[in-house]
Amino acid sequence: MTSPVTSPVWFITGCSTGLGRALATAVLDRGWRAAVTARDPRAVEDLVAAHGDRALALPLDVTDATRVDGAVRRAEDAFGRIDVLVNNAGYGYLAAVEEGEDEQVRALFDANFFGLVDTTKAVLPGMRARRCGHVVNISSLGGLVAFGATGYYHATKFAVEGLSESLAAEVAPLGIRVTIVEPGAFRTNWSGPSMRQSATRIDDYEGTAGARRAATLATYGSQPGDPARAAEAIITAVGADEPPLRLLLGGAALGVAEARLDSLRTAFDAWRDLTVSADFPADVPEEAGG
Repeated sequence: MTSPVTSPVWFITGCSTGLGRALATAVLDRGWRAAVTARDPRAVEDLVAAHGDRALALPLDVTDATRVDGAVRRAEDAFGRIDVLVNNAGYGYLAAVEEGEDEQVRALFDANFFGLVDTTKAVLPGMRARRCGHVVNISSLGGLVAFGATGYYHATKFAVEGLSESLAAEVAPLGIRVTIVEPGAFRTNWSGPSMRQSATRIDDYEGTAGARRAATLATYGSQPGDPARAAEAIITAVGADEPPLRLLLGGAALGVAEARLDSLRTAFDAWRDLTVSADFPADVPEEAGG
C-alpha cells in the first residue's frame, strides 16, 4: 500500500451521496488521502471514520466563496497539498425556458458553474507552485446534448465544458491536467431528492417540457449507471499516462454522444455552401483606375 505521506491527495466536492460519495469511498479504500466535503459534514462522518488521518470531512457550500477558500486551506494544511480536485457538487432543475424562475436559475448557476470556478481558482495556486495536479470537472452528457425541460441545467454544463477546455489549454504547460467527465443517467439522487423544479407550469409546454419533466423523474431508482463503477473509471482516467480531456460514462451516454456527432456533421454539410458564402471572396479583382 502507498505510504500515507506520499499517497495522492484528492479534494472532492459534493460527497454526501451519489458519485461524489462513491468516488471518495474508492479513493480512501485505496489507502489514499481525501478531503471529503459536503454542505453538512455529518453526512460524510461515517465515510471518513474508518480512515483515520487520511480522511478529512469538511463543511463546504460551493456557493460561498469564503467557505471554499477556507476548506481548501484546511485541506492543504492537513495534507500539505491537493493533487486531484474533483468538482462534483451540483444538482438539476426542471423547467421549460419560459417557466424558469430567476432566483432558482441564478442559484443553479452559482452551484453548478460559479462554485466550480471558485473552487478551481482556490486550488490552482498550489498546483501551479508544484507544476503538477489534475482538475476533474463533473459535467454531464447534458453538457454535449440538450433536451426540453432541462435547458438551464444544460446551460450550466455547457458553460463547464467551455471553461474546462480553455483551462486545459492554459494549464497544460504548467504540468496540470484537466478532465471533463460526462455521465449519462446514473443511479444517484439527481432525478430524485436533489432535483429542483420550477413551480411555474405553462399549459402550452405540457406536451414537451412537461412530458420530459415526468419522464425524468420516473427514471429515479432505475438508472442504468453504477456510481461505484463510474468512480473506478474516473480513477483509471486520472491515473493514465495521457488522461482524456473528455470521459463519457455509461453506454447510453456514448450512444447519444455519437448520434450528436453524426447530427452535427449532417447539419454542417447540408449548409456548407451558405456557411462559406459569408467570407470575403478569395480573389477580389482590383477596381480599374480612373
